[in-house]
Order: sequence, then structure tokens, then C-alpha cells
Amino acid sequence: MESLLALLALPKVGLSTLFVVAFISATLLPLGSEPALFGLVKLNPDLFWSAVLVATAGNTLGGMVDWWIGYGAHRVADRYHHSRVHVKALDWLARLGPRACLLSWLPGVGDPLCAVAGWLRLPFWPCVAYMAIGKFLRYLVMTAGLLWVFPH
Repeated sequence: MESLLALLALPKVGLSTLFVVAFISATLLPLGSEPALFGLVKLNPDLFWSAVLVATAGNTLGGMVDWWIGYGAHRVADRYHHSRVHVKALDWLARLGPRACLLSWLPGVGDPLCAVAGWLRLPFWPCVAYMAIGKFLRYLVMTAGLLWVFPH
């Protein structure tokens, strides 16, 4: 196990592993990429910005996949269109538009939010831009905070 962790910590392998973990964690599968990002940066402090950008790219790409899943999911969601909560949530998202994707970083609701943005057919590229901003800020603040709390 220790040799596997050492291999994954190598900069050339670690960044690609981080990308995959960040991508998978942005889909509707429950997986957190923050521990992978923190571990890589903790072992390779010089990779801070590269790792934050790679995690952001992977997580944003996963959010894009969520958007496309939502875009094609009309039939499933139409079963719930009479629910008061559903109507309220859709109204809120429609009013916010792509800016709602800034909240894609939130645990539990962020990834489904990207799917709902696709289902509502909110403009793809503005949604991607807001997803990337939100995810980048999450990774930046979280990783910097963890490095501050656990300096050595």
C-alpha cells in the first residue's frame, strides 16, 4: 500500500490521478477529490497551482458531463414536475440562470445542480464558466486552508 501511495504522489502520475479523481467526483458518484488534492500538494508543495488547476479542470469536465446528463433527462424529471418543491427549485434556477452553477462546488447539491442546469437547457458555455469559477475557488480556499492548518 505504501508503494502505491508513493507512486501516486509522483508529480507526473499524481496530477493525472488527481484529474481522474476530480472528474469522477464531479459526476453523480459519491467521491471526494479534496483529500487527493491535499495529499498531492502536501507531498509536493511546488505543485500547488498545477494541482489546483488540474483538479479544477477535471471537476469542471465532470460538471459538463452532469450538464449533458441533465440535458437528456426530460422524461425522468417530467414525472415530478407537479411537486411544489420541484416547481420552486426550477423557478429559482431559471431566474438565476447560468450563475446558479457557481454553486456547483457545494457538497451534495452541486453536481445535481449541474444536471438540472442542463435539463433546463441553460446556456452551456456560461454554465461551464460559472462551474469552473466556483470549483476553482473551492479548491483554492480548501487546499490553502488545509495547508495553513496542517503546515508540516
